[in-house]
Amino acid sequence: MRNSMARPVISGAVVLALAGALAGCGGSEESGASGGSQSGGSGASCSNAIVHSDAPQVSVWAWYPKFEQVVDAFNSTHTDVQVCWNNTGQGLDEYSKFSTAIQAGTGAPDVIMLEYEVLPTFIMQNALEDISGYGANDAAGKYTEGAWKDVTNGDAVYAIPVDAGPMAMMYRKDIFDAYGVEVPATWEEFADAAQQLRDAGYGGDICDFPPNGTALQVALVAQAGADLYGFDAAQRDQVALDVNSEASKKVMGYWSDLIQKGLVAADDANTTDWTTNTVGGAYATYPGAAWASGYLQGASGADSDAVWQVAPLPQWDASDPVEVNQGGSSFAVTTQASDKALAAEVAMGLFDSEEAWKIGVEQAALFPTYTAALEADWFLDREDPFFGGQKVNEVYVPASQGYAGYQWSPFQTYAYDEQAKTWAAIASGSSSADDALDALQQTLVTYAEQQGFTVTEGR
Repeated sequence: MRNSMARPVISGAVVLALAGALAGCGGSEESGASGGSQSGGSGASCSNAIVHSDAPQVSVWAWYPKFEQVVDAFNSTHTDVQVCWNNTGQGLDEYSKFSTAIQAGTGAPDVIMLEYEVLPTFIMQNALEDISGYGANDAAGKYTEGAWKDVTNGDAVYAIPVDAGPMAMMYRKDIFDAYGVEVPATWEEFADAAQQLRDAGYGGDICDFPPNGTALQVALVAQAGADLYGFDAAQRDQVALDVNSEASKKVMGYWSDLIQKGLVAADDANTTDWTTNTVGGAYATYPGAAWASGYLQGASGADSDAVWQVAPLPQWDASDPVEVNQGGSSFAVTTQASDKALAAEVAMGLFDSEEAWKIGVEQAALFPTYTAALEADWFLDREDPFFGGQKVNEVYVPASQGYAGYQWSPFQTYAYDEQAKTWAAIASGSSSADDALDALQQTLVTYAEQQGFTVTEGR
């Protein structure tokens, strides 16, 4: 594997708990008929039909909804290779099985679905192949700049991007209209709108800023210019940490102030109560990713009078907007792949068609990183029933195209766990944002050094 090191710093026993970190300013399978006989990477037969039985097979693990239809479309149009797909679990469940296979040296699939946040951790375990030598760089122009940065490290390409989570602000138009408050375009206006809603008699909060919303927090501090982590796959014994930058302190201090004033809730996201509060009108806005509404549609306790709309994410400086992303996933080729060139062809090819993306968008609610889909009329002109027929991609597409990419740490699970504790302390008022972030910085530096990293503080 290109740029590999003899001594891994992070143990292969690390189990990642990143899936479900959905929270916006609120919060946040299927199998088919068996057809192939080749193992799907874990001893199981394929969950999909094999169309061309004489062709070599590439095993794939993925949990995308309706993914069998994408696999069927690929297999029906490829006589040189067939995909043998299995859903081995979502997020943590899949990552745990993958970690076990890494330790055992066998049992991993040829291609695996991974969220962008976990790529550095698996790179550290020498589990992912650099596919730049298999033509991956030729595909760079097919994807948004930010998505491509998320899957590359230096000259190496460790995955092919699939979906993303460009951020905007979902809001209750009926609530803003009823109380005569303008929809905010900046964070200063957002704070003003929170007070105006309260003064006008609105009994809820302008939004929720959840202690467990770690991915949301990272996105929002990044919008203010914070660059929390630095990791170079060519120098795997080194990491940069800057979680207590002035930008981080500004953002966390801003939200802490709104919570202490009683204008923003601090409820954990992705709970039954949180969902009920969100759809029931307890929060007037939900700044979050493009996929967020999918978790609200059909939820019980919904306000029958609700009128949801989408507006651009508020900015710190309206004259210099910064777009951010929350979530998304990719296809990586594992170092256990028997034919890495063929596995790379599959990783690059599964969503390399309009047909595949229409399945992904219309049936699985994926937001594409694939520019041909982003620019297609059928995507831009889609009217979303949840938002009263609004063409929401007119908001989300510019956000996606403006996103410049982000770096994650090679121990993101640990960083997220400590970040959640830090924000809980800030939200409760038991610690100031400045003091809590300084403590978090020291905690992460100590942990990194214990793992054998040389740490650079500041970016």
